Amino acid sequence: MKMCVAVCVLALGLNTLSASSVSAGAQEQGEIVVADFEGADYGGWVATGLAFGRGPAHGRMRGQMEVTGFLGEGLVNSFHEGDGSTGTLTSPPFKIERKYISFLIGGGRWPGQTCMNLIVGRKIVRTATGPNDRPGGLEQLNWHVWDVANLIGQRAHIEIIDSRTGGWGHITVDHIIQSNERNAANASREIVVSKRYLNLPVKNGAAKRRMRILVDDKVVREFEIELAETQPDFWAFLDLTPFAGKKATIQVDNLPRYSHGLDLAEQSDEIRGAQDLYKEKLRPQVHFTSRRGWNNDSNGLVFYKGEWHLYYQHNPYGVQWGNMHWGHAVSDDLVHWRELPIALYPPQFGDWCFSGSAVVDGNNTGGFKTGAEDPIVAAYTSTGRGECIAYSNDRGRTFAEFDGNPVVRHQGRDPKVIWYAPGRHWVMALYDETGGKRAVAFYTSADLKKWDYASSIEGFFECPEIFELPVDGDTANRKWVLHAADGDYMVGTFDGRMFTPQSPKQRYSYGNCFYASQTFNNVPPANGRRIQIAWGRVKMPAMPFNQMMLFPVELGLRTTQDGVRLVTKPVREVEQLYADGRQWNDLNLPMGKNPVPGVEGDLFHVRAAFRTAEASKVGFIVRGTRIQYDTAKQELSCLDKTAPLPITDSMLRLELLIDRTTVEIFAADGLLYMPIAVIPPDADRSIQVFAESAPLRLDTLEVHPLRSAWPGTPIGLSTGN
Repeated sequence: MKMCVAVCVLALGLNTLSASSVSAGAQEQGEIVVADFEGADYGGWVATGLAFGRGPAHGRMRGQMEVTGFLGEGLVNSFHEGDGSTGTLTSPPFKIERKYISFLIGGGRWPGQTCMNLIVGRKIVRTATGPNDRPGGLEQLNWHVWDVANLIGQRAHIEIIDSRTGGWGHITVDHIIQSNERNAANASREIVVSKRYLNLPVKNGAAKRRMRILVDDKVVREFEIELAETQPDFWAFLDLTPFAGKKATIQVDNLPRYSHGLDLAEQSDEIRGAQDLYKEKLRPQVHFTSRRGWNNDSNGLVFYKGEWHLYYQHNPYGVQWGNMHWGHAVSDDLVHWRELPIALYPPQFGDWCFSGSAVVDGNNTGGFKTGAEDPIVAAYTSTGRGECIAYSNDRGRTFAEFDGNPVVRHQGRDPKVIWYAPGRHWVMALYDETGGKRAVAFYTSADLKKWDYASSIEGFFECPEIFELPVDGDTANRKWVLHAADGDYMVGTFDGRMFTPQSPKQRYSYGNCFYASQTFNNVPPANGRRIQIAWGRVKMPAMPFNQMMLFPVELGLRTTQDGVRLVTKPVREVEQLYADGRQWNDLNLPMGKNPVPGVEGDLFHVRAAFRTAEASKVGFIVRGTRIQYDTAKQELSCLDKTAPLPITDSMLRLELLIDRTTVEIFAADGLLYMPIAVIPPDADRSIQVFAESAPLRLDTLEVHPLRSAWPGTPIGLSTGN
């Protein structure tokens, strides 16, 4: 059974198996290895141009993403000198002696330009390209099979071509085999849906497989998954509730013949591994993360009947970007979140549910209402159609597509819809790329169905957001704020059709992980709060989930000597997580690092007021991460991020929200916001204050350990005596 072991490892995409062991096993099974590219050079293969270099690569080339899915140590990789290089690689002649030629291939999907051809005589009789042609694609090789039964006995040669100079202008190839069996083929399995979930085995870095679920001969779910061949890294899950009692067929494309991935999939009423949910080593305890898979942009933030709805960009089947759905969670208090079933599924593979927003149509302007509840209407980008809307009559749990979709077609994405009360109409702010420019375009509608273009303003990139706030709390003096994914904003006026800036663009976030924020629609006027949640771009290595949401913050506008500025602070509901805290007043400490007495752990809310007149530098060291204010430069820094922070009264006010993978820094009563992604060393759980050149003087220091927001007991905190 040597060959079974060899090919099982090959299918896993592990680059640890020697080519000689595979070759020996292959020959035992009557297979012929045409080329494994394990030598120091290409042997009898002839290279032209620069793309292929002088010999096989050993993984990724300089400037290339990580390459996975090849066998052994060597492979063909035409990224030599980057995507701009071109060339060919041609094999010696060989005799076709088996029914199939199988090989691993990756790189760009450019027929005739990044391709591998089988040539008999002078004619191309078979061809293949890599699988990638889009940003965000992964550098993975996957199996491809040519049926050559009708060519047995003929002489042939293989030509690998790279004539493409743009994006994905390269090709990767490895382990070309002749055999009498397909090395990979489409596979299927039938089940009767008797449980809530289908648990799916995932191996990070494995080749992506196309999987689909058919019910009543109709494709009801289709996605890509890094399907584990044997032992998975984690289990993803698919909710089977809508198909209870029905017969379903699970199909997987291009499954290696020794893979057990399809057999491992199992039905259950529990998510496999649920006993560890929210207890994982890097699971944030006071920030929202999805139970499984990837999340990015916050979408559809809307308040309705006591519930804060958080929809978000979600890949349920892997920890990398892809398969975009709308995940869904709700909260009664902005702190404790309950994850609900997926809200928006792609209508078909490739037509993904990109970012958007949601509103409550209390006046039923769209005519979608069918029961007692006001409709929650979601506007989102369908990557295959344009801007679409869907509506819910069950408090945002499930959505139906508007049969007139798409409602807007344009070059861009990410609709943010708001109700403009003075004009009694809806406004849609859309990222727009018309004419190659980056802009926000505004559309208006009376019924959420028919939209008319109104205006545009340049200088903003994706995920637009627009809202109104009082200045200094004065409801008679209100300004509009316009920003996009990076949070940089303009203050101005808005008449329901056109935004008029009254300030240049201002910097909002100075951290390393803030992106694609959105604020809640439909917050009652009596509440008077503008609440924002942003995507926290934080990598969670070796976890069954990836990325997070930053903590909800409340926004305001304040008059400063430089003009009207946006300010932010964590929502007050964070206090619900407080354990027993401590407070010090008029604290004088010697120079150097001073541990906060009796305080160590993972989760804290800290407030401090430093006297800075004497010291040259002051700040905190949080689990090894230095947060420093330079009094001479009047700058705040953390890791590689630095922000201007002038203070006039020699008083530095800092507020820190500390979780397992982030420190969110608020300074000068919210004028500066610096969310930082950082995974600290396991051994360091301390909080220290420090000063340089003079003793440290603190007017006040509050340290509040936080309980976990997830079910269970407080996690990782100690306050001492």
